[in-house]
Amino acid sequence: MSFPALPQPAPGAVLLLCTCYEEGRALWGGLLDRIGGRREDDVLVLGDGGVRLHPVEGLGWDQLHGGNVPALVPDGGPGAPVVVLADISMVYGGAGPLLVDLAAIPGRGVRAPSARLGGILAALLGGTLTFDDLVRGMDHYGVYQGDGGRPAFPTPTAPPNRPFPPLPSSTAALLVRTSFDDEDGWRALLGELGGADEDGWVGTGLDPDEIDPEHYPLEALVVDDRAFEGLGPGPVPALVPPEEHTTLVVLADARTFAEPGRPLTVVDLYDTPGQSTVLPCREVGSMACNLEISNMDFHEFVAVDDAKPWWEG
Repeated sequence: MSFPALPQPAPGAVLLLCTCYEEGRALWGGLLDRIGGRREDDVLVLGDGGVRLHPVEGLGWDQLHGGNVPALVPDGGPGAPVVVLADISMVYGGAGPLLVDLAAIPGRGVRAPSARLGGILAALLGGTLTFDDLVRGMDHYGVYQGDGGRPAFPTPTAPPNRPFPPLPSSTAALLVRTSFDDEDGWRALLGELGGADEDGWVGTGLDPDEIDPEHYPLEALVVDDRAFEGLGPGPVPALVPPEEHTTLVVLADARTFAEPGRPLTVVDLYDTPGQSTVLPCREVGSMACNLEISNMDFHEFVAVDDAKPWWEG
């Protein structure tokens, strides 16, 4: 799937892009009413902070995800370090609009409460708040200073120390090795996931009668390439090609080979791009399956601080 380049926003404005459409009609989910503001030509000026939002709609951006946004920025840059998306999770899921980072770690996202969007953007543009602050302040729903629980494993904010190549295109999940210090541990992990076939997949060709429905096997394309050594959650959404709807990206990182249960870091690509959670490897297949069939949401697999996660019984 290809998307048109983003338009240049009005001078001094932040682009507010609708990415959810029904029968050719843009769905804003009531956002424009909730954020208020006064209209000045093509711009909405919000509150006392004077943040200028430039609403834009067009069917070419239908189903655009946050991780796809950086690649669509026109030459000369977006003029602001952030783009705001009114996406399907906001319109139908009740979430706030998605703020997409274009400066520090392009492609990662954080949700903002609609009523506070102007104030958050004013602080971000004024330099009293950074995108790292937004990420560190997320609740387990991916909302900045939301009323959900604090994640037990906060999403890292360290910027990458080098660029990474695009990840392979896949309609399922990707299992990406990011730590290369324990070859035996890596082989053991693949063995626990059913072993990789000749095409580089785990979790395929298994006997349905032998599958434990409580611990569904992870079906994923394995990426074993030192080009991704040290890859963290933040850059991942922008590395996933938009051609296929990849379910999620699973990172086998240093924690995987150092802690019991071979925990894997799982990265959200859609609801809050770049948000991560940490799960025992035996649970990741069930997560991928439930996300694929829209039976559960990513946040339901984010462990909350000082609370026993449901998958531990």
